[in-house]
Amino acid sequence: MASNPRAAAVAACAPSSSGSSSSVFMQPPSPSDGELLRLLHRLARDLSVVETPAPFLRAAFASISRRSKLLAAAFDDLLLCAAAGDLPRSASLCLREVLLVLQRFKAVVADCSARSRMRLLLQSDEMEAELRELHHDLATMLDLLPVVELGLADDVLDVLALTSRQCRRCSPVLEAEQALKASVLSMIHEIEREIVPERERLEEILEEVGINDPASCSDEIESLEREIGDRASDKWTASMIALVGLLRYAKCVLFSATPRPSDSNSKADVEVEEGEPPASPSDFRCPISLDLMRDPVVVASGQTYDRESIDRWFSSGKSTCPKTGQVLANLELVPNKALKNLICRWCRENGVAMEACEASKNEQAQAMAANKAAIEAARMTASFLVKKLSVSFSPDAANRVVHEIRLLSKSGSENRAFVGEAGAVPLLVPLLYSEDAGLQLNAVTALLNLSILEANKKRIMHADGGVEAVAHIMSSGGTWRAKENAAAAVLSLASVHSYRRRLGRNQSVVEKLVHLVRTGPTSTKKDALAALLTLASERENVGKLVDAGVAEVALSAISKEETAAAVLAALAKRGGAEAIVNIDGAVARLVAEMRRGTDWARENATAALVLLCRRLGAPAVAQVMAVPGVEWAIWELMGTGTDRARRKAASLGRICRRWAAASATDGERGAGCPVATVVTPAMMAS
Repeated sequence: MASNPRAAAVAACAPSSSGSSSSVFMQPPSPSDGELLRLLHRLARDLSVVETPAPFLRAAFASISRRSKLLAAAFDDLLLCAAAGDLPRSASLCLREVLLVLQRFKAVVADCSARSRMRLLLQSDEMEAELRELHHDLATMLDLLPVVELGLADDVLDVLALTSRQCRRCSPVLEAEQALKASVLSMIHEIEREIVPERERLEEILEEVGINDPASCSDEIESLEREIGDRASDKWTASMIALVGLLRYAKCVLFSATPRPSDSNSKADVEVEEGEPPASPSDFRCPISLDLMRDPVVVASGQTYDRESIDRWFSSGKSTCPKTGQVLANLELVPNKALKNLICRWCRENGVAMEACEASKNEQAQAMAANKAAIEAARMTASFLVKKLSVSFSPDAANRVVHEIRLLSKSGSENRAFVGEAGAVPLLVPLLYSEDAGLQLNAVTALLNLSILEANKKRIMHADGGVEAVAHIMSSGGTWRAKENAAAAVLSLASVHSYRRRLGRNQSVVEKLVHLVRTGPTSTKKDALAALLTLASERENVGKLVDAGVAEVALSAISKEETAAAVLAALAKRGGAEAIVNIDGAVARLVAEMRRGTDWARENATAALVLLCRRLGAPAVAQVMAVPGVEWAIWELMGTGTDRARRKAASLGRICRRWAAASATDGERGAGCPVATVVTPAMMAS
């Protein structure tokens, strides 16, 4: 028996009884024979009741279960042998090898259970080969087991021999399994050729895979997306990407009875729908795309954006900071690892898919864009959903379809383009007036997602009543989250110069944004202020913004929202300086923000003060100098602020010194004939 290579290997691996203790000092303690048999018995019982992860693996897992039941029965008898005394050394060594094989079986079973069903199908050949190897190893060790020395009963010997024979039987991949895999790959190729899958055939394939309801379909999509992000299989990545698109299409076509998110029965201040992830904190969203940032990076101005969005901004020829308008000294991007860790932790705590946090979203987007099948599947999905929405007459049916449109348009420019081209916008706009809070929220969020694409901005702005419907949500939305998303939609639409003017001239839009800043929760205030900031970047809008009370609400929010200071700076720069100074305590609040705000808020508060002084001259400077501690605040900011904040603080300091010098001269002249000295705005210039 020692001449057998495996037996020799087993003997070689065994610790020598005469060896020094130092040779095995780092090895974990080896279980006793009794513990070994109990471990074997437990493992065999666990494997005997293993659940099949997919219908097409039923035969393979059934064979594991049957053979494990036989082994569990044999180990029952072996436990009696161990109770009578130690096992023979050769038997102990063989059983330890059997333990390793069973542990490998358990690892394979666990791995299969963790994989997506589609990936299991694509990798079925490799998985079957691994199982055959394990069965062969188990048969070999059972053949090596010295059953005579163990004194086992004849029926136990028969059980072990039967198990060995069954393990040695070649188990080729079933023809049905190969046919199913071929059908899936064939359907992918058909989609690439723009052939719409037959409903019956698609349903039959998914039934064989084990996907037969909306929940299992959603779980499969999430599993595939996670595996794509984790690069689980380079060989099958393209097919997995295509299958994500196919499953999204199937979810809409086959499982249209998606459980609707429950909003209508919730209170107005409840922002999280049942079955929906919570709204991400506004600080975690990219100021450009409004999506949760997956790869946050910092630009030269100190602002943070999602890498994909800011790359697209720079690629369009711009060299300014989108949020501040500042010309950037360079276009370098520095990863914001601290923020990325916070985003990933929030995703884990709130059940939001993590794959895009762990992998590069940009790389996944490029892979999707290059995958013909995924693109065509998305086009088919968009077309199907829009057609179905056009014939959905009940709020419940419409809500289910709009929810799917919202999810489809959430990511990927191609998806947004397909939904827009299919004609979704004119169908979504009337739904903003729905009395169903859930439908209302899904509709406005879908429009927000669509508005990220430039072509869809035009569709929304030119849709009959589109702007008015968004304004209606801001004032009469059923939830704060709907109102917040409506404000975010205005922000997105206002990124186009001509639309910014049109929105600024719309008194209803401006007034409702102001009302949201006054009354909304924190996240809603932030989006409304961001929209007002964008509108204030257009000079002809400033008069209407001032008349609507934007300066007052920005000042009321200045200690709570950093965007408020930026709004005031934008107003002061384009004609609103006098309106700001005429508000009681405005200058003092700006000085306070210059001392205690965030870096960006301090920059903008200082910029606003400089602009007030330059536009209005001595009266404004006198108000600044009347604030206790302003000199210290300027000096501190010059030493600790960002580059832009230091420059603005230096300018403010020069303005204040000139005013002080002019005041001193006036005082000296006052000893003689009074002279009315006026410090003009030109004298305030640095």
